[in-house]
Amino acid sequence: MPESPIELPLPDATATEALGAALARAYRAGSGGATLYLHGELGAGKTTCVRGLLRTLGVGGAIRSPTYTLVEAYSPGGMTCLHVDLYRLQGPPEVDELGLRDYLGADCLLLVEWPEKGGGALPPADLDLILTYQGDSRGARLAAATPRGRSWLQMLSSDTRLTPYLSNLT
Repeated sequence: MPESPIELPLPDATATEALGAALARAYRAGSGGATLYLHGELGAGKTTCVRGLLRTLGVGGAIRSPTYTLVEAYSPGGMTCLHVDLYRLQGPPEVDELGLRDYLGADCLLLVEWPEKGGGALPPADLDLILTYQGDSRGARLAAATPRGRSWLQMLSSDTRLTPYLSNLT
């Protein structure tokens, strides 16, 4: 299993969505819940990545950034996906008020933008995704934090559909 982080270029929004789609394919629904933290400056592609992930899991319709709603819940294929944006919150007490613990369970995929605002009110990340600006494009760094995250990262690294965008992943 990959123990070290994976770093890859994201030349455009299509590549960022492709990364999200690959994350969805690599995620094994039914094998337990998981938590993905998405880090990055405003506009770095966090929601774009989540959109690709959710679409691949089967979510139809609009997939919006939860910047103002804070939490968007989806139920593709009977599982629960929570897309959370903590940007506007001031810290763990406000995160507790969201009631995320009520949703977390064996088949809950928790996708958290701005997790640094959540402190101890969030479950630990299985996988950390850091999106950065690199000139006119973006870059991504994925690091596993748990055995579940390492398994997810290994599945991701074997996804050949990423090759057109992410040739250095394999």
